[in-house]
Amino acid sequence: MKLKKVLAAAMISMLAVGALTGCGGDKKKADSGKKVQIEYWHVAAESFGGGTVKELVADFNSKHPNIEVVAKYNPDMYKGLTQNLQAAMASGKNPDVVQMGYSFLNYAAENLKYTDLNTAFKAAGDENFMKDNFLPNVLNLAQTEDGKQIGLPYSVSVPVLYYNPEIFAKAGLDPENPPKTWNEVAKASAQIKAKTGNMGFFMQEYADNWTQQALIESNGGKMMVKVNGKVQAGFDNPESAAAYQVIADMVKAGNGLHATNEEGFQAYLSGKLGMVCTTIGKRANFEKGAKFPVKAVPFPAFEGKEVKIPAGGNFLMVFSKDAEKQKAAVEFIKYLESPEALAKWSTGTGYLPPRKGVADDPKGFKKLVDENANIKMALQEMTKVTKWASFPGANGLQAEQLLIDARDIILSGKMSAADALHQTAEKINKLL
Repeated sequence: MKLKKVLAAAMISMLAVGALTGCGGDKKKADSGKKVQIEYWHVAAESFGGGTVKELVADFNSKHPNIEVVAKYNPDMYKGLTQNLQAAMASGKNPDVVQMGYSFLNYAAENLKYTDLNTAFKAAGDENFMKDNFLPNVLNLAQTEDGKQIGLPYSVSVPVLYYNPEIFAKAGLDPENPPKTWNEVAKASAQIKAKTGNMGFFMQEYADNWTQQALIESNGGKMMVKVNGKVQAGFDNPESAAAYQVIADMVKAGNGLHATNEEGFQAYLSGKLGMVCTTIGKRANFEKGAKFPVKAVPFPAFEGKEVKIPAGGNFLMVFSKDAEKQKAAVEFIKYLESPEALAKWSTGTGYLPPRKGVADDPKGFKKLVDENANIKMALQEMTKVTKWASFPGANGLQAEQLLIDARDIILSGKMSAADALHQTAEKINKLL
């Protein structure tokens, strides 16, 4: 619960800070007189901020004639990026700046040879950048338990429930009174299918367990627990199974969708899906692509239980070994974390900005917050966040994949949630 209070305070402080500090690295140049080329690895697909990445990289390059940033998209989200990163590093070809998911914090700290950010910023002549522009509790999002700052928080998101008010009206549901609990989601999903023929519900199926963690922990389960000082799977219990079974039962009944993200999101945008549970980071894409008013409401609760949602998104890490590339990488990070660039990133995606003052900037993000009910709701949801579970050790990636595989087993009806989670927990415990 410590992180919950920490992040709530962080977001409140961000909204309260009126004065912006520093404009970041877009007004400075790397020390080298020659052009330094660096690679920026990200997970932003075209439908998930890819266009904004291109815009930001082009703007940075135009303002820094002696630095050239080359962006590289990595599919399969953070798991895919991490696997690609390990392969590149094994061959001696390090990228320079990388978006790392919060769920891979422990794995990255223990298994990847990253460049210490405090050292890199000091070498670049701006050792107080992080301390001056980010609250300590926000910086904590990219810190290990022993206090190592392995990255700088960049994107922050929460899972929300988007719905189509036009489908709700056609199904005889009240568009002004959307579901607040998972029981209400299941009932609404069945009614949508029965009354309109459209599919009722879809929960994102990225190569991670982010929304599934929110589902499990909001019903009293745990992703991980410590037993005799050792981390073990914590989801082998009735609460976790019951939570997961809610989604599986909708799929089994024929009103819930088990599909790829592309299929699920397109069904929503084309007006053939009533509800989709995914990141607020999809807000801009949904609002731009839908021909109906896109509405988002908080992650549903289980009757009588407290909602717990993991903070999603990513932090920026540096892997440059060359001194000049490190300086250029720091300059690029300072630009990405500048108020102007963060406002563009948040506007173009839906992610919430981590830097002090950005959310209260009257010329930037604040105007969007005041005008967009979906963003305002997402900011308020930050009071419920917990830390995104990060499997430790050299087998952390395998543990994550086993739980992803369990999702497919459960939703395809091959096994009950209770049996699948029990077997997966046993496998993960052996790995850990």
